[in-house]
Amino acid sequence: MTESSLSEWIAQRAAAVGFDLCGVVAAQKFPELANADLWLARGFAGEMNYLSDPRRSDPASVLPGVRSVIVCALNYNSDCPRSIHLHNQTDSPQGWISRYAWGDDYHDVLREKLETLLSELRQHYGDSFTCRVYADTGPVQERVLAKYAGLGWLGKNTLLLNQKIGSYFFLGVILTTLEIPPSLDANSEPPPDLCGSCRRCIDACPTDALLEPYVMDARRCISYLTIELRGSIPENLRAPMGDHVFGCDICQDVCPWNNRAPVTGATEFAPRDFPSLDDASEAVDPSQSLFRPDLLWLVNLTEEEFRQRFRGGPIKRAKWRGLIRNACIAIGNADFRGHSAKHAEIVSALTRLSRSSSIHVAESAQWALSRIQSREREPQDG
Repeated sequence: MTESSLSEWIAQRAAAVGFDLCGVVAAQKFPELANADLWLARGFAGEMNYLSDPRRSDPASVLPGVRSVIVCALNYNSDCPRSIHLHNQTDSPQGWISRYAWGDDYHDVLREKLETLLSELRQHYGDSFTCRVYADTGPVQERVLAKYAGLGWLGKNTLLLNQKIGSYFFLGVILTTLEIPPSLDANSEPPPDLCGSCRRCIDACPTDALLEPYVMDARRCISYLTIELRGSIPENLRAPMGDHVFGCDICQDVCPWNNRAPVTGATEFAPRDFPSLDDASEAVDPSQSLFRPDLLWLVNLTEEEFRQRFRGGPIKRAKWRGLIRNACIAIGNADFRGHSAKHAEIVSALTRLSRSSSIHVAESAQWALSRIQSREREPQDG
């Protein structure tokens, strides 16, 4: 195999493994990597201290002698409706879990495919090179590397956008000491920014996390609030969170480039259903799907049930206390007056959680109860 055909061969093998996009970029200190220091200095990372790792600004500090980075994208989009198109249709309020978290843990799926691709690379080149594989797990800025590998542009919502497949995809990288011809030659520019004058993502964000085009204050982002933040959710951001209990898709769901986003063929990302813990053959209750989870079901989960039901999925990252805290906030935002047959059960569950040993769960349950009581005193429309 000639050197000039190596990058093409890698792209072909990546597609065979199941990746939707693949590109190669020379390991460099790109401008966006240096700009991260200013973003961090403004405090926008919140409690995500791992983002201040100095190695993130230079791939060479992650792997000495690195010459090239292989960047792969894996589509996770499903054919289920988007968050902006759904309304509660049951007697019990429902929550929203980010699309990427409906199936298996993407870190595991992504890493397995990257390792398979690396194994094929070693079959051709032996062990004459070193490498690092990261499935959104290391001190690298995948989106910046992907941009210069030709996979897309950084959108106003700060995500990588691709003209053909939108933004519902995961990014993984292989750093290597092999010198691989980049996907973009010296005379080629990265894909142009096609966001134009569009502001849909900025205007749609309910917590105003997108301060301006291309600048996000993660401390206000619903994904950060429901996953990364371990303490209490700021009270001024609770109502804007709506029914979100794990992550958020709004800035992607309103993006025109996702209007025709293809559906993934990876069964690992299909919405999970949860049969009874006692009888795996029992019919699945539709309300217990991660597509649209029943909030009463969530707040009644014990810690042991949480561990069993979310084993092998991304939601375990929030831990029991984080998910229950979020579910309490979502219930506090739900207006189910006059049509909820489960009102008493909801109040009972929240009352029990208001005495939880977890102060953040207890405080959130108390807040939800106060919201329900306040709403009941208000006159109903119509």
